[in-house]
Amino acid sequence: MRKILFTAVLMMGLASIAFAGNGQAVYNQFCASCHMANGQGAPGTFPPLAGWVGNFVKQDEGRAVLTHIIAFGVQGKISAKGKTYNNFMPPFAQLSNDQIADLLNFILTTWNKDLLPKGFKPLTAAEVAKYRAKALTAADVAKERNALAAKLGLK
Repeated sequence: MRKILFTAVLMMGLASIAFAGNGQAVYNQFCASCHMANGQGAPGTFPPLAGWVGNFVKQDEGRAVLTHIIAFGVQGKISAKGKTYNNFMPPFAQLSNDQIADLLNFILTTWNKDLLPKGFKPLTAAEVAKYRAKALTAADVAKERNALAAKLGLK
C-alpha cells in the first residue's frame, strides 16, 4: 500500500513539473525571441509579459483576451506599463488548446503570480477551446485588449 501511495504522489509531482515544463517549452519556442527569455519584452518594440499580463485575469473576460492574443495575434496600438507599442504579433493558431493553456499558465504563474486574483485557477484546454470558437482578427484582438485595459485602469 505504501508503495502505491508513494508512486501516486511521485506521479502527481512529475505531472506538475511536466505542466510547467510544457508551458515553458512552448514559450521558449514561440515567444522568447520577441518577449525575451525572462518575459521582459524589448523596449519600444515588444511589450513585457512579466509583471503585467497577470492584471488581465483580474476580470473573467481577461482569460478570453489572453487566449485571443495567442490564437489570433494582435495588430495595432497597445500600451503596457505606461509605454506604447504599435507592432504586429502573429497568430499562433497552430498551437493546440493544451499548449495555449500551458503557455498562459506558465506566463501567469511564473512571472505574474503577485498579480493573480485570490483563488486563481489555471486555464484548461476546454476553456481555451471555448474562447477560440470566437474568430477574431488581430486588429479585433487589439481593440478587445485595449477595452479591457481601460476597464481595469491600466496604461
